Amino acid sequence: MTGETPPSVPGPRTGTPDVDGKSVPLIRMRNGGLRYGDRILWKGLDLDVRPGEFWAVLGPNGSGKSSLVQALLGRRPLSSGTLRVLGADPRRAARHIGYVPQQGTAPAHDVVRARELVGYGLDGHRFGLRRRGADTRHRIDAVLEAVGASAYANAPLGTLSGGERQRVRIGQALATDPRVLLCDEPTLSLDLHHQRAVTELIDRRRRDHGTAVVFVTHEINPVLDLVDRVLYLAPQGHRIGPPEEVLTSRSLSALYGSQVDVLRVRGRIVVVGAHEQQPVHHPGPDAEHTHDTDGAYP
Repeated sequence: MTGETPPSVPGPRTGTPDVDGKSVPLIRMRNGGLRYGDRILWKGLDLDVRPGEFWAVLGPNGSGKSSLVQALLGRRPLSSGTLRVLGADPRRAARHIGYVPQQGTAPAHDVVRARELVGYGLDGHRFGLRRRGADTRHRIDAVLEAVGASAYANAPLGTLSGGERQRVRIGQALATDPRVLLCDEPTLSLDLHHQRAVTELIDRRRRDHGTAVVFVTHEINPVLDLVDRVLYLAPQGHRIGPPEEVLTSRSLSALYGSQVDVLRVRGRIVVVGAHEQQPVHHPGPDAEHTHDTDGAYP
């Protein structure tokens, strides 16, 4: 609406009641669609992500998972439908959104220190030298301690392991006390130990602070016992629901348009047949820096 001004801290942490008696969604999309030229990534997407919920976004390469994150960040407008984050246009809600990007390789000569990266989160990602007051320095120390990164707070990023860098990136995303946390493949290329450490950090955040989590991943098992709802994007459409309803042979076979078998082995889910049905995807010139670009941005 014209002239709408979102509050500085939109809504209480626990959420106020909606008409259905549930908390008001922090993310609400209606009939959302996104396309690149003639290629439709997804359409008819309705989302209600409420305080404290942990959503996993699954699907093959090119299905639009990372593009969904970009839309929620306000960096990619929808092709159709409406989207509100904290009751406002996503761009106006940006200061209340934390973002953990895909794991990247830090060059050995990267001299930015861990505490500086967290500080960039407090500064709104404005790079450059600045003098910070004692309160800000204490806040940075508290964030580093919360994510278990105090021991290497002054270490250059280029000297840290992948798991250590991801802890610092999560700290950067949490520095502004976000209401919504968007995670784009945060466990990619991490070993099982570090995958669990990263997911537990994110899960603790949403349980302790009511932060809504949207977690894009190719592998559901590291977060299976944490997830409230799954959004599965696939060639024949999408499906939303609890993991036990979405991750079934019948559900995924319908989404892929061919037989897909979902097996449960020792508490883990194994999907057989979906890989062969993934669409052929030729990423754009910047795609070598990401695992799933969902198409090059023009």
